[in-house]
Amino acid sequence: MIQSFFIQHAYLIGVVSFLLGLIGMPIVIRIAKAKGFVVRPNKRMSHEGDIPNIGGLNICFSFMLTYLFFEFNQMTQNQFFIIGFFAIMAVGFIDDVLVLTPTAKLFGETLAGLALIGFADMRITHLHGIFGINELGIIPSYIISLFVLIAIINAINLIDGIDGLASGLGILYCLFFAIYFGLVQERNWAILAICMIGSLAVFFIYNVFGRREKIFMGDSGSLLLGYLLTAFVFHFCEINAYHQVPEIFHMNAAPAVAICVLTVPIFDTIRVSLTRIKQHRSPFQPDKNHIHHLLLRTGLNHIQTTCVLLSISLLFIGWAILGRNWNIWLLLITDFAIATGLTLILWRVINHKLYGTNAKH
Repeated sequence: MIQSFFIQHAYLIGVVSFLLGLIGMPIVIRIAKAKGFVVRPNKRMSHEGDIPNIGGLNICFSFMLTYLFFEFNQMTQNQFFIIGFFAIMAVGFIDDVLVLTPTAKLFGETLAGLALIGFADMRITHLHGIFGINELGIIPSYIISLFVLIAIINAINLIDGIDGLASGLGILYCLFFAIYFGLVQERNWAILAICMIGSLAVFFIYNVFGRREKIFMGDSGSLLLGYLLTAFVFHFCEINAYHQVPEIFHMNAAPAVAICVLTVPIFDTIRVSLTRIKQHRSPFQPDKNHIHHLLLRTGLNHIQTTCVLLSISLLFIGWAILGRNWNIWLLLITDFAIATGLTLILWRVINHKLYGTNAKH
């Protein structure tokens, strides 16, 4: 009866994961400080003091405990998804503690991806007519799905650079998928997204407003968030490809819609990687050229920068909904054109601030 009540009032499930997160976060912070799982100030970070960097553990456990309570009957069906979820969290945690090489980290992401794609069978099987291709063979499906998974995971990982940004975007993206899955009667998927919203909300509060109790998400959090969002993208594209949703909610350009929703981290990752390659540097070499770093150069603080990027993400989500039934290429081109235009405007603002009115980029 309790489960039925909560499922009928799905938002309350998010309240449960939020409360579990509130209970667990002080414990995680104490353990992190006791074991030395902290980030110390360095030239790439502006925080003061030693800050715990394993917030992803609390996100993971509050999310999973809530999900298993309300969806325990789905345990057998989703066992490989859950295995992959814990695997990607473990990869991130090891990277937080020991700092993995890019190759080792990629290998770990691939193994977790195989649990999702190969064993849970959550993958892209249809290209919606892109390049004239519809249904995919098993091998192309695995290759494309793994590429998309690694791309999204690392895009979320790279955007996690200032207070509240990755978690704020995660809440926004999960809210989009929770609403959509709820509208098309994909209850189990909607509950997944709602559980994550509650868990991320607790982290957002501690990360943005915490002082003595401040904590960072770490790779343990950003990687598992990227993993979950990838699963949402796969399912979102699949149910639209095979018309498994009411016609009023069907989206012909579903792959482009998913990219539009995730524009901020995806576009930023592409831009930064191309810039590094152009400068004859490794695309994995860290720097301060991400979109949040550029906004900080204009004089905004962390919270203001996060608010700006969340607002821009809302703009792209609106654009995705507006163009949901356009030609896929038209929606993608206009999306990237808007992102490029906004980036150029930002560079002009930075140059004007640093060098005056005669500055040229």
